[in-house]
Formats: sequence, C-alpha cells, structure tokens
Amino acid sequence: MFKKLLKKPQSIQTIYLYLVLGNTLATSFIWGINTIFLLDAGLSNFEAFLANAFYTIGFVIFEVPTGVIADTLGRRVSYLLGSLTLAVSTLLYLLMWQIHGPFIGWALSSLLLGLGYTFFSGALEAWLVDALHATNFKGNLDGVFAKGQIIGGVAMLIGSVLGGVIAQFTNLGIPYILRSLVLLINFATAFLLMKDLGFSPRKSVNYLKEMKGILKASIDNGVKVTPVKWLMISSIFITGVSFYIFYALQPFLLKLYGDEKAYTVAGLVAAISAFAQVAGGFSAPYIRKVFTTRTTALIAGGILTGVILILVSQTNNFWIALILIFIWGLIFAALSPIRQAYLNGLIPSAQRATVLSFDSLIGSSGGIVTQPLLGKVADMYSYSASYLIAALIQMGALPFIYLAKKQKAPSDKIK
Repeated sequence: MFKKLLKKPQSIQTIYLYLVLGNTLATSFIWGINTIFLLDAGLSNFEAFLANAFYTIGFVIFEVPTGVIADTLGRRVSYLLGSLTLAVSTLLYLLMWQIHGPFIGWALSSLLLGLGYTFFSGALEAWLVDALHATNFKGNLDGVFAKGQIIGGVAMLIGSVLGGVIAQFTNLGIPYILRSLVLLINFATAFLLMKDLGFSPRKSVNYLKEMKGILKASIDNGVKVTPVKWLMISSIFITGVSFYIFYALQPFLLKLYGDEKAYTVAGLVAAISAFAQVAGGFSAPYIRKVFTTRTTALIAGGILTGVILILVSQTNNFWIALILIFIWGLIFAALSPIRQAYLNGLIPSAQRATVLSFDSLIGSSGGIVTQPLLGKVADMYSYSASYLIAALIQMGALPFIYLAKKQKAPSDKIK
C-alpha cells in the first residue's frame, strides 16, 4: 500500500516540495552570517573570500562529473550524495571555526561544499519530471515548479532571519549545526521516499567519454555561437561581483550600523536581499516592455547597477546603503530572466541543459579571481573601496553585451 502511494503524482509532488523546503531552509540558515562567521574564525577579508573562491572552484571542477552521475547512476543517488556531502562539509566548517584552523582546512571544506551543491544541481528537478511522467501526471509542470519557488522563497526568508536571531542569542556556530541536522533529515527522507521512477540507471558507463561529449556539445552550441559566446564572457564580470556584493554585505552593513555583533540585523539584511530577488522576478515582465531588444535592457541594467554600487561605496548611512542594495538586487534579478530568454532562444533544445550549465560554469569562474581580489581591497582600504572596484569590474561586461547586440540575434528582439 505504501509503495503504491509513493507512485502517485500527488505523493511525488509532496516529496519534491518537502525536499525543496529542507534544502532552502538549510542553505539560508547561514546566509546572513557566513562572512561574519569566517572573519570571527580569524580569517582576513582576503582569506574569507578566497575560501569562497575555493567553493566556486569546487563547483566548476565537479559540475560536469556529478552531472554524469545523475544521468547514469540515478538522480536519487546524486541527491543523497549531495545531502551527505553538504552536511559533512558544513560540520567541517564548524570544526575549523572552533579551532581557528589553518587556511588549508577552510579551502578543503569549501571545495567539499562546491562538490555537494553540484550533486544537487538539476538532480531533484530531473527526478521530479521523470517521476511525474512515469506516474501519468496530467497537470502542468509550470504549476509544480511555481509551488516549489514559492515554498523555497518562504523558506529563504524564514531561514535568513532565524539564522541571524539564533546566532544573536546563542553563538555563530549554532546555525551551522542546524543546517547539518536539516540536511541529514532530508537525506533520511530521500533515502526512504525518493525512488527513480521513469529512469533506469546505466550499469556500464565510460565516464571520461560522457564528459568529453558534454564538453563538446557545450562548445559547439555555446562558445562557437557568436552572440552566445559574447554573453557568456560578459557573465565572468557580473557573476563573480554578485557573489562578493552579497557576502561582503554582512560585515559592511553591520559596520555602517555601528554594531558588528548585531547578527539579527545581518539575518534581516539577508532576508531583504532575498526579497529583492523575488521582487525582481515579478518586475521582469514590466521592465522588458520598456525596451525593444533584450541586449539594450541588459546594457541599461548594467550601467544602472554599476552606478548604484558606486553610490553605495560613497555613503556612510546604513539605511541609504540598504535601500540602494535592495534596488541593485531587484534590477539584477529582473535582468536574469531577460538574459535567460536571450540565451534559450539561441540554444537547440537537445543541448539546452548542457549549454546553460556551461554558461553557469563560465560565470562562476569569474568569482574565483574576483572574490579574493575584492576581499584584499577591503583589507587594504575599506569595504566602500571594494564596492567601488566591484562597480568598475561589473561594468567590464558592457562591451561584451554590446558585441552580442551587434549580432542582431533572432532572440534579441522583444515581441
């Protein structure tokens, strides 16, 4: 009876939504305090953001190999490995904080975090789609994903605030313990309830050949397509800066606030940043109506967000900085679906997931250099100076977006 229940579309959706809730809640517990946590462990800004860069390196290195695992051994196996790896690497983070460990320990822990998230990447969504098809789901997939987004958004806001409040009244390590516990609960839930329906694992696989095939498809349908190439290169300047802006926001705004131990405020700031992302998503359809081409919208947005970061670097007022960062986050989020629509219109359906994953890798690679560089600027001068440099780096994307615009790609025109 129980096995039959797990093969019903409604049960599949319930499991999916529960796992999304747990994943997002676990992740958001530390969003508002992560950089403060690293600095409290004795790391400099340069070392803290270099640790973040090692996370990015792990993400870049392992994205393709773990994607092959999900597509061969199974989505369930990939998800379970992701939950366990993230729980263990989070506990390693906690240990390094307690002993004020050497940087090599932080680097290895961050690499493991990157590995953990690549196991998650796409595996849960692929499991959902396969399982719903296998159980003769008659509804709309968009509706299921929308429910997941709503639950994820609520969990993000709650987790960010709770993480800050809990750290305020206990210590910075407790949110990391809670994160590991939630991940282990998700592991147990997935182990018992998550079955690979509509997907048959392949027993014998040449992993090297699989990875070469993925890389070739990414190059042929991505880098070799000129407008796609230019937009991918532009993401190197944007994505790495966005990582730094978010994580440096925690100590930067607390310094402006006048109390660097106000962890509750840090949690609220993270929640406001998350709300800006949600608001930006809702704003995208209205913003696109102002422009006739998508690249024009991206160029205008790039200029405006750059100017906002310059203004942030020049203010000493907590509330003004917070409002400016909210606007920056809103515009940044609103531009994301416009950029996605441009790229998706130029990528063949069969290679879409592969090329979009490759685009994510290229963008993330920018953070490997940008984060420690900006962290060093913050050490040598100030957070304000690092935000000014961040604005200039971000504007480095504009010439490449302009080159994409000159290609007059079919997907550039807004209809």
